[in-house]
Amino acid sequence: MPERRVVIVGGGLVGSLAACYFAKRGWTVDLYEKRPDIRLPEHSDLVEHRSINLAISERGFSALRRLDPELEARVKEHVIPMHGRMIHALDGKQTSQAYDVFNKHINSVGRSTLIKLLLDEASSYSCVTLHFNYEFVKADFDTGRVELRDVERSEQTSVDADLVVGADGAFSRVRQRLMSKVLMNYSQTYIEHGYCEFSMDPLDGSFAMDPNHLHIWPRGSFMLIALPNLDKSFTCTLFMPWSEFAKVESDAEVTAFFRKHFPDALALMGERRVCAEYAANPKGSLMYVKCAPSTYKSRAVILGDAAHAMVPFYGQGMTCGFEDIEALDRIMVKTLHESGQANDCTANLTDDQLHKALDEYSVTRAVDTSAIVDLALENYVEMRAKVVDFAYLARKHLEGLLHRLFPQRIIPLYTMVSFTSIPYAKVVSQWNRQTTWLHQTIRAVSVAAVIGIGAISVRVLGPRLPPLRELARMVTSKI
Repeated sequence: MPERRVVIVGGGLVGSLAACYFAKRGWTVDLYEKRPDIRLPEHSDLVEHRSINLAISERGFSALRRLDPELEARVKEHVIPMHGRMIHALDGKQTSQAYDVFNKHINSVGRSTLIKLLLDEASSYSCVTLHFNYEFVKADFDTGRVELRDVERSEQTSVDADLVVGADGAFSRVRQRLMSKVLMNYSQTYIEHGYCEFSMDPLDGSFAMDPNHLHIWPRGSFMLIALPNLDKSFTCTLFMPWSEFAKVESDAEVTAFFRKHFPDALALMGERRVCAEYAANPKGSLMYVKCAPSTYKSRAVILGDAAHAMVPFYGQGMTCGFEDIEALDRIMVKTLHESGQANDCTANLTDDQLHKALDEYSVTRAVDTSAIVDLALENYVEMRAKVVDFAYLARKHLEGLLHRLFPQRIIPLYTMVSFTSIPYAKVVSQWNRQTTWLHQTIRAVSVAAVIGIGAISVRVLGPRLPPLRELARMVTSKI
């Protein structure tokens, strides 16, 4: 069979992992990245200050494992386990909230470290060629002609591909081109909050705080978080409404703001550093993207943020992008097997078979990615406000107890998202069923308790209380 070539636009986390997958399945891969090669010493700082730390959990590891268990093991050598959230009260009191009753954990990982590992892995395949300093210009998906520009020489070039993969981020140019070929439902929404990043150096040669937690300073409408790094520092990020950022400008205002809301963090970060970083570091915007379909015939597909950018509050952005690749690979291999071929070389798919596989991927994956985009947005409210709410903590405790007793029947939402590979849409469906069941159970128990107390009261005190039926109605109306 003639050579099958895939052009991948975007050499970040998703693009580099996609290159490995396609190479493993027999494709000739050309990956184009508009930035220089960050593995070179002179370019190593290009992503060091990229905002918001990365978290990786089971879905991400599953994608690495399917490609190569040894790659998963190498990545795990560079992560820091985070077993729960450490909640910082205004008075400095710290309270640990475990992520899972069975001690499962998420992991903090450095962005540049992970990209370098994946680029090295891609380079290890003889059929992969990495092209740096090239930006996507346009593509004719029907003919497979892709035009790119060498940003150093300002020269334009073109290549031919059987398949074009867009992994070029939230502002994807490949997606824009795809929109001209398909009837795409597309939305891009900015939330009214932004972020600013800070750093916390090691203290006396060690971590300044417990490194095995994600630290949160919840303050209702805003919050500060901190994730550990391998060099024993923390990356801290302030998430806050733009209207609040506008009130904090001078060094005096910055210092006063942190003294009022994050005094213990300020003591560890240092006033001078906080003021300097607040002034120097950009204030980033937060947005999410939904689109469908994400494919065109047998010729194009978009993955990762290009198809479903999300706010960072569930730690699922990169992980979801990795899961895109695994899901696509599974469908392509399944389609190949259904055609009668016993191998996993998806480069042997015909155009019709590849068209079928891409269509199936687009339809099934869109439901799941839409679900996690919504969950990520909802989790922001949980992190900045609900983690100190009594009702939230009571439900978390009850669900944890029930999950320990019935681990296959009752599964907390966070556990399903972070520690399983249950499709995101099914996660939401199961969570809604559990919520209904819990409310009904609590309601029934409350009514029974009131009736029991009422019956005892009538015996002891006589008929001085409202009728039991009325008491029950009063209670259930409040639940």
